[in-house]
Amino acid sequence: MRTRNPFPKKLDLTGRVELTHGTGGKVMAQLVEQLFAAAFDNRYLAQRNDQAVVEPPVGKLVMTTDGYVVSPIFFAGGNIGSLAVHGTINDIAMAGARPLYLSSAFILEEGFPLADLKRVVDAMAKAAMQAGVPIVTGDTKVVERGKGDGVFITTTGVGVIPVGVTAPSGDRAKPGDVVLVSGSMGDHGVAILSQREGLSFETTIESDSASLHTLVADMVTVCPDIHVLRDPTRGGLATTLNEIAWQSGVGFKLEERAIPVKPQVAAACELLGIDPLYVANEGKLLAIVAPHDADKVLAAMKAHPLGRDSARVGTVIEDENGFVQLETSFGGSRILDWLAGEQLPRIC
Repeated sequence: MRTRNPFPKKLDLTGRVELTHGTGGKVMAQLVEQLFAAAFDNRYLAQRNDQAVVEPPVGKLVMTTDGYVVSPIFFAGGNIGSLAVHGTINDIAMAGARPLYLSSAFILEEGFPLADLKRVVDAMAKAAMQAGVPIVTGDTKVVERGKGDGVFITTTGVGVIPVGVTAPSGDRAKPGDVVLVSGSMGDHGVAILSQREGLSFETTIESDSASLHTLVADMVTVCPDIHVLRDPTRGGLATTLNEIAWQSGVGFKLEERAIPVKPQVAAACELLGIDPLYVANEGKLLAIVAPHDADKVLAAMKAHPLGRDSARVGTVIEDENGFVQLETSFGGSRILDWLAGEQLPRIC
């Protein structure tokens, strides 16, 4: 039972991150208590321990971890905080799993405005609350000025695969399977790129960053045996399909006309000389399903708010070379190879 408040003064949000915010003393404790714990408040964090004691679920556990270094930190449609929640939840969901808990570690650079940190933390808390997935433990470190870039976040997630659901996996694609996507490609990467110095477009392009676990839950309800689920983040749809082709020993044939790309994204990509099929998404998924399951899975996707623009975009084929082939809008064909080099650095 607490008898005395060690922090009678409120955290001054007009200040900046100092090295003392990472030394483990009273200044750090105030930052953790009045900023992080206040925003992420839940019964696990309320224990104020260095770990979270949680109830073990029934079913197979799924665990993932990811680092977020996006630049700029704030962008149309979100910021690094909401992105860290969405991205980690989505990695859990791509196993057909229900996300349960998150942990998060912050690397802060000396001099980073505390007001900006609060914006990041508040966005993270809102994203976690809307997803129904609590942040139950975490850590904070501070590095010297010039040795970071404001804030980096590492987030770990734990989830459970419901009983009766066969876990999707990248090595389960079979010839004849159908490829589905949940919406337009390239939104996130172009949104990030459009806000970097010296670039501007006539229309605002927003990131598609979102948590996809409720969409996945609807999908596995109608089809507990989805062969592959993947969120096409870095490298976009083209690179993701190359990864799956390599894992499963198959090829793909896609129809360019069927792949949804927003006109403003297509225009921006044409201006910049990049292909939207290689641009990152943070709120879209691709599903590879048996042909007899395709219609019902697609219907479930279209019925969900995050899948209204879902489409059937191609099929899995036998191909010992593992090529991803694109039938173009002009009637020709081309190979979508792996992304070579770094097309869009630091988009997540």
